[in-house]
Amino acid sequence: MEITWFGKACFRLRGRGGSVLTDPFAPEAGYRLPRMAASLVTVSHDDEGHNYSRIARDNPYVIQGPGEYEVGGVFVIGVSTYHDDKQGAERGKNTSYLIEFEDMAICHLGDLGHLPTQEQIEELDGIDILMIPVGGKEVLTSARAAEVVNLLEPKLVIPMRYRIADMDKEMATVTRFLSEMNAKEVDAQEALRVTASQLPDDTQVVVLTPRR
Repeated sequence: MEITWFGKACFRLRGRGGSVLTDPFAPEAGYRLPRMAASLVTVSHDDEGHNYSRIARDNPYVIQGPGEYEVGGVFVIGVSTYHDDKQGAERGKNTSYLIEFEDMAICHLGDLGHLPTQEQIEELDGIDILMIPVGGKEVLTSARAAEVVNLLEPKLVIPMRYRIADMDKEMATVTRFLSEMNAKEVDAQEALRVTASQLPDDTQVVVLTPRR
């Protein structure tokens, strides 16, 4: 499987069985995403920075909330969470997704803003690759993100929703999260290419360069 990051919470997961696009953003939220093929799109919450599913070609199936789904051999569990630590009172609800694809379990937390409950942890059990917001302000702070990693125990961690040159400038950089994870010497990659047999035994952090 190949994982590409486009900024914010937008990733493309591409494998032999098709491709999944997460949280595509509208041009107003950053820059214009390229049109790309996808068989499935997940949307964590209804905001222009996360719900621009029309960018995907091939008439994909769009998932926009909690539940269990099967689309073309891809299994998805949507878990109800919140965009803040006040049960949605400030920023509303958020859906975190567990996506079973290419014999791996990929968890996209969306704009999670709180520590998950024990019930949510159990629903998100068995994560191989975790995509987690780390920039603070609207989402988890770096310290809280590190706590969530410890709770969910993934094999690979890909940070998202942090300050980059042209997006999310009000947030913290990824450096703080890397420090919290004791992973200061991590080189950014253009894409992550991984199979189930290549997953590490212990948690490792992978930083991706946003595709332009």
